[in-house]
Amino acid sequence: MRPTRLRVLPLCLAISGIVHAEQTTPIAAPAPSWVLCRAPSTLPMFFPATPAGDRQAAPTDVAADALDLKKSEETTFSGNVVLRHADQWLSTDVLTYTHADQRFVTSGPVKFQDESMRLTASQVRGDQKANTLDLENVTYQFNEQLGNGQAASVHMQDKTGTLESATYSTCPPGQRQWEFSASSIAINQETATGVAHNVVLKLGRLPVLWLPIASFPTDARRRSGVLSPTIGNDRRSGTDLSLPVYLNLAPNYDATLTPRWLSKRGLMVEGEFRYLGEHSDGKFMGTWLPGDNLTGTDRSKIDFLHRTAFNDHWTATASIHRVSDKTYLSDFGDAIADTSISLLSSSAGVYGRGRNWAASISSEIWQIANPLFLPGSEPYRRLPRLQASIHEPFLPWLDAGVDAEMVRFTHESLAGGRRIDLEPYLAMSFGGSSWFIDPRLAWRYTSYSLDSEFPGVTDRNPSRSLPIASLDAGAYFERDFDWGGKAMLQTLEPRLYYLRVPYRNQDDLPLFDTRELTFGWTSLFRDNRFGGADRQADANQVTLALTSRLLSAADGREKLSASLGRITYIDPPRVALGSTPLSDNGSDWVAQVDWTINDHWSVGVTEQWDPDNNRTNLASVHSRLHLNNGAIFNAAYRYRYNSLEQTDLSFVIPVGSKWSLYGRWNYSMRDKKTIEAFGGFQWKSCCVAVRLLGRQYIRSFTSQSNTGVYLEIELTGLGSFGRSAARLLDDAILDYAR
Repeated sequence: MRPTRLRVLPLCLAISGIVHAEQTTPIAAPAPSWVLCRAPSTLPMFFPATPAGDRQAAPTDVAADALDLKKSEETTFSGNVVLRHADQWLSTDVLTYTHADQRFVTSGPVKFQDESMRLTASQVRGDQKANTLDLENVTYQFNEQLGNGQAASVHMQDKTGTLESATYSTCPPGQRQWEFSASSIAINQETATGVAHNVVLKLGRLPVLWLPIASFPTDARRRSGVLSPTIGNDRRSGTDLSLPVYLNLAPNYDATLTPRWLSKRGLMVEGEFRYLGEHSDGKFMGTWLPGDNLTGTDRSKIDFLHRTAFNDHWTATASIHRVSDKTYLSDFGDAIADTSISLLSSSAGVYGRGRNWAASISSEIWQIANPLFLPGSEPYRRLPRLQASIHEPFLPWLDAGVDAEMVRFTHESLAGGRRIDLEPYLAMSFGGSSWFIDPRLAWRYTSYSLDSEFPGVTDRNPSRSLPIASLDAGAYFERDFDWGGKAMLQTLEPRLYYLRVPYRNQDDLPLFDTRELTFGWTSLFRDNRFGGADRQADANQVTLALTSRLLSAADGREKLSASLGRITYIDPPRVALGSTPLSDNGSDWVAQVDWTINDHWSVGVTEQWDPDNNRTNLASVHSRLHLNNGAIFNAAYRYRYNSLEQTDLSFVIPVGSKWSLYGRWNYSMRDKKTIEAFGGFQWKSCCVAVRLLGRQYIRSFTSQSNTGVYLEIELTGLGSFGRSAARLLDDAILDYAR
């Protein structure tokens, strides 16, 4: 006999359907706990939860202290009645089953549990002929989540059901910091949807949201619907209100439309379309603001990302980014990473890669996104760019290969042309466990075909050809010693890099995409100090570098590393860009030190010293302190000669179990101006989090500052409301994690 069929679970799960209505994609997150809430007074686990298994094939077993078979028309189980079916368990005092009409009823309180949740009810009635089930005074609690609540009554027939006076919250009973309630909830398990009437959301005892009707899913499938709104304010655009609407168009593509009202600018519409195919995926994002009230112009932005995998070797990608005007990013970007963009790059191409080869054909264009850049100052467009490289190991110590590139350069206001760059090479590798010697010999040939006369170039078909020889050698020495009673290992790693490239006068070659690379530690071991093929630096130089590390002998962790190196010029370099003078003796001294003081505190220092001018060209110091209680302190100093000098401080400080303070101050000592400063707090309990952040930052390239306020209220298990500061805090505070 299977009198109840144990169909209680789907209906009670429906109470929490609104919780999942906003989640368009699964989000992996640790299950919350009531550690921050006192005396949760929730339903206890009635017995250890077990997996569901195959419920259809599982038998139903009933045990009781007494079984009354005196009446042929009914059977009564009494005294510690326990019914088990797979993972489902039901307990009551008395269960009476009437054979003729196939009805059953319990007397006394009922307890129910399965692998997902548990509940209590004052009474359960069922009719197997009509396939109905009724529960009275239901209290429920999920096993793996904080979700819990009550319902005055539950009625279920076939795959539909109704809950009356239902509530849901992730706060413990008696400590309702927020609660969702509805006068009635209609559930359809076949379509996995629910409709709630007279929906009220309360924060504490204060109603903050009322909806006459709301539709929501009851399972993890995506549904169309309205997502959480965001509200913010800044001095430039005024009040900022967004209301995203999610559209589940098909299993493999969806869209989100977001009306966004900016009180000082007008109504903007934002859209996002995502798609996923068997071999392709992509995303299209766009914004449109007709008639900006501040500028009187239409404003827009388009982003398109696409990827198609043809097979294991070949892939096509596209990354398109366009804005309506040069000030769009500075007006509408929230983060410094957005507002500091000067050029937008758009590219598309087909890329292949195999064991010993790589090839691609691509195109790239640029758009100016900085009002300080003059029209026509953007880089050359590459339409198209072909690249290929292949290498073949002939012997264990010998590789031969070639790198090739062919590019067509075009520009709206500058002369263009074509460039071919070829570099065949032989690379050898000798070494053992404690040393290596890697000679390399290459020949670089670059030729041009110019569309018209190029400034300063007399030949429309110039070329350059020269050899490049290098030798990279190093050794590893180590010794054991004790440091403060701990076994340590110290390494000594000398390295020598010799580079020989003969001088070629390249003044008659055009400059399409070549720039001088930023000098740093890796520059000590490059064969060209220029990026791009238009210039190949001449060299007759030796790099001497030394690195030493202190490692823990117990676990191999690096406690301290220090590096020092410099290039010495045997012959002074002659190829240069512009009029920047080059040293006759050598490069800057480059020094780096990283010290892990303990498991919580680390410090790093970088210094570039110019011995010719007796000055520091670049310096940086950074320190990070991360304590067990979650406190984070970051401090940094950055300096570049005649360019910048900045300090950067950031912190997260827990205050007690619920409060956290956070802030950042990024200051330019050179300009005597704050680049970005913000401060705020978070109050977080087991089921509610409130974040408030005030921010001042440089928004435009003219150093115009802006202020903003971010207020976010997160209801655990339901969603968040307000203007999220998560991206801002992640970018500004190293190791921040809310």
